[in-house]
Amino acid sequence: MTQRPRRVVLPLVLLIFLAGLSWMTYRALQPDPQQPGVGRPAGTPAVAVQVAPVEIGVVRDIRTFSGTLTPRAKFDVAPKIAGRVEKMFVDVGDPVRRGQLVAQLEDEEFSQQVEQARAELAVARANLEAARSELDVVEKEFVRIESLRGQMVASEAELDLVRSRYLAQQARQRVAMAQVEHRQAALRAAEVRLSYARIEAFWPENGAQPLRIVGERFVDEGVTLSANTPLLSVLDISTVRAIFYVTERDYARIRVGQEALVTVDALPDLSFEGHVARIAPIFREASRQARVELELPNPEGVMKPGMFVRAQLELARAENAVLVPSAALVRRDGQQGVFVIQDDDTARLVGVRVGIVEQGMSQILEPEDLSGEVVILGQHLLEDGSTVRIVHEN
Repeated sequence: MTQRPRRVVLPLVLLIFLAGLSWMTYRALQPDPQQPGVGRPAGTPAVAVQVAPVEIGVVRDIRTFSGTLTPRAKFDVAPKIAGRVEKMFVDVGDPVRRGQLVAQLEDEEFSQQVEQARAELAVARANLEAARSELDVVEKEFVRIESLRGQMVASEAELDLVRSRYLAQQARQRVAMAQVEHRQAALRAAEVRLSYARIEAFWPENGAQPLRIVGERFVDEGVTLSANTPLLSVLDISTVRAIFYVTERDYARIRVGQEALVTVDALPDLSFEGHVARIAPIFREASRQARVELELPNPEGVMKPGMFVRAQLELARAENAVLVPSAALVRRDGQQGVFVIQDDDTARLVGVRVGIVEQGMSQILEPEDLSGEVVILGQHLLEDGSTVRIVHEN
């Protein structure tokens, strides 16, 4: 009875002793965390990484903005008078020259008004001729009586009567002349109304493109229109505008005359060069963005208003910049850094401040003296001081 507990206790004590000895051995093999440069225990294999050199070069801050194309000029052709559309001479996509006839309204009524005005003018001119003839007769009579009065042959009463007739006839002639002028003005007005039945496309002669294009057609033949109802729109697309909006961050770095490279989604194989033509001096309150307009030469007319575009603008440039591949950047404890290869084949984590990023290369603002090689693949397995083995890409 006394030997059974002893057989149980001895193996238990031996087990506890072996466990304590194993723990002490494990702790003895661990590296001292207080010793600098020691991150792995002796015998730990090196981490395979790929590296790239730190470079000195030029880096640009190129931003891409999306927008929409609009024509350089657009206006609607509309009649100045009401009437029924008798004929449309152009349609969507047709070229239009300045002064070209694009539509015709029914003009029978206006032609009749012109004929009536001409007839009334003829009557007024006839009345004027009659008044002039009568004035000649009265004037001769007045001269004769005045001569006789000088010879004391005619009485003063006769002279006064002839003088009053002469003055009255002069007044009637002036009235007849005024009526002629009135009828001439009425004829010109009727002719203008008649000309308004011929609807022509006009735009200012300021050196603009003499040939434009019909963008939209709003009515068909036979429709009765009121005055100023649009018939069609005419566009100038020899030069187009790309409209986009920028935030306050980019606004100060855009200037008039700045060059831009534009691509159009509908024309994936082409790119176009333009420049900043206008910058709005006001921001939209809702979006806090300002309007920017680019002008793009479009001599062949391949770019159409309404197309979606992307405009690339160079907002900043740095010469002799310290550059590393963007793939080398890592984040540790909330700070960006890169692993720099040391002479003893270890990787040292160096904190950096990044500037401009362009096409997979990042500008390093701090530290300014960064040099050597940085890890671009395998850095997620590294810690500061890790031993590395450089693997070259095949």
